[in-house]
Amino acid sequence: MAEIKFILILLLFIETLQKSDVYFTKIVSSQKIIDMFEKLNIELTGNIGLKVHTGEREGPYFLKPSFLKDIYDYTGGTFIECNTAYLSGQRHTTELHEETLEINGWTDYRIVLMDKNETNDFNLTIKNHHNISQNIVGENLRDFDSCLVLSHFKGHPMGGFGGALKQLSIGFASRAGKANIHSAGYTTDYKDTWFHTANQIDFTSSMADAASSIVDYFKSKGNIAYINVLANISTMCDCGGKWAPAPKIRDIGILASLDPVAIDQACYDLIVNENTTGSEEWIAQSDRLIGLNTIKASEELGIGTRDYNLIDVDDEQSSDTDTPEPITDTTEPEPSSDTDTPEPITDTTEPEPSSDTDTPEPITDTTKPEPISDTTEPETDTPCPRTDTTEPGSDSTQPGTDTTNPESDTPSGDDNSLVLYIAISVGSILVIVLLILVVIRLKCKTRKGSLIDDELGETIQD
Repeated sequence: MAEIKFILILLLFIETLQKSDVYFTKIVSSQKIIDMFEKLNIELTGNIGLKVHTGEREGPYFLKPSFLKDIYDYTGGTFIECNTAYLSGQRHTTELHEETLEINGWTDYRIVLMDKNETNDFNLTIKNHHNISQNIVGENLRDFDSCLVLSHFKGHPMGGFGGALKQLSIGFASRAGKANIHSAGYTTDYKDTWFHTANQIDFTSSMADAASSIVDYFKSKGNIAYINVLANISTMCDCGGKWAPAPKIRDIGILASLDPVAIDQACYDLIVNENTTGSEEWIAQSDRLIGLNTIKASEELGIGTRDYNLIDVDDEQSSDTDTPEPITDTTEPEPSSDTDTPEPITDTTEPEPSSDTDTPEPITDTTKPEPISDTTEPETDTPCPRTDTTEPGSDSTQPGTDTTNPESDTPSGDDNSLVLYIAISVGSILVIVLLILVVIRLKCKTRKGSLIDDELGETIQD
């Protein structure tokens, strides 16, 4: 029995090692983004890209550049984004997108449109895939070695929800790449794709395919990490602009991880745990659009796991006295005049906007204003601070000046992965050895018993 108990304990230990760490704080502020990044203990090397969702013009909920200014200064990175494929917004051409960038305040910072040229794209081969074997990205992606994906986790009328995985897929794809994903490989024509959109399973699986290629790309050059902001959680993506329905869920917090699958799963679970009318409505939309399939399909490709350890950093820092109270939703859903029926900007016969992910009219959007509703917008936008404690613009205590990397002597993600691999391997070997010993011991007892029986038999005969 002692051996069996030991084996069970060891198996539980190994299972814990196989889970990904996801750090969580209820406080939504510019400084907290830096604090959460530091928790990851990772060094982003070379030229650092900060993947964001720039939002449609004057949209109320995308993550504002002023809110992201502190992490921008801290890392020394450059904001990166791509043109969209939907025609109902103002970001599907470089000219229109650059005008939108200026209106939304992004031109006060270093920002690069990866497919600015609009035609000089290149393909990333997807080693293991469900539907598409190539991901089409803008040429300027080659200029970046590491990446911090900054995502506004919210609903989406085509993908169900948008977070780190949507940023990695639709968010990094050029216009042709977005068309390729939305049609599950049928076409790369961003105007034609809306007439050939794939079914939800193929569409979300194609997003997983594309996401895996970006993860592989940055891991081969430098590093990649993820921060999701759970605030201003509307059912609409940031490509909905002014027409996005007002959030009906309180601001929950900020999450950080080195695993894009785990961080999106954790965000989804936190919304489920809200157990309010607003969260139920949000979940219903996601489930109707089979949103979780993006997470499941990504896990199947090996870029992350849905099993995670949620580490509440607020508990660790409970002694701090100056932590800003969670934004918690202050202005709770703003009026909802334009919330619920965003007259579809839709215009153009094209399916409505889809954040950067562009996506034709939400495959099933019913209750949702199919407006811009579009779909797969890169989740990097996030208005987070509806009323942000330390409103980003204020440059809240940006730690140190240094940017390019938090502590250079901290172990890199690859080192941590190696240690984890070795620990799991050693643990597995120990389990096998122990099982063998148990089997041998049982056999010995059985053999010993049979010998005693034989001796007794002979004695009786004598």
